[in-house]
Amino acid sequence: MQVVTALIINQNKVFATQRGYGEFKDGWEFPGGKIEPGETPEEALKREIQEELATEIQVEQPLTTVEYDYPTFHLSMQCFLCKVERGNLTLLEHEAAKWLSYDELDEDGVYLRRPDSPFF
Repeated sequence: MQVVTALIINQNKVFATQRGYGEFKDGWEFPGGKIEPGETPEEALKREIQEELATEIQVEQPLTTVEYDYPTFHLSMQCFLCKVERGNLTLLEHEAAKWLSYDELDEDGVYLRRPDSPFF
């Protein structure tokens, strides 16, 4: 499965959301979603953030790609650094959101590292 995720940065913090549906409901993640046929990763990311958060973003640069094998599928997740262009990050599909400091992230800025943290 090909997906994209936005690491939305503001004042040295990154925006994380709590899933409101599906198999991974209540898990914490960076917002994003599936790449549709004919879309570039950047186009998919802008569409997903508009659909999920009613916000326009600027996709600044790619950060990393995460490859992970779940029991039933393979995930290829392209992660991008982003900034809000217009909107208020309104939760339309998520249960909650939080701005995280960089020390709450691992060295790649992708996984949340503290085992005692509610964000993983």
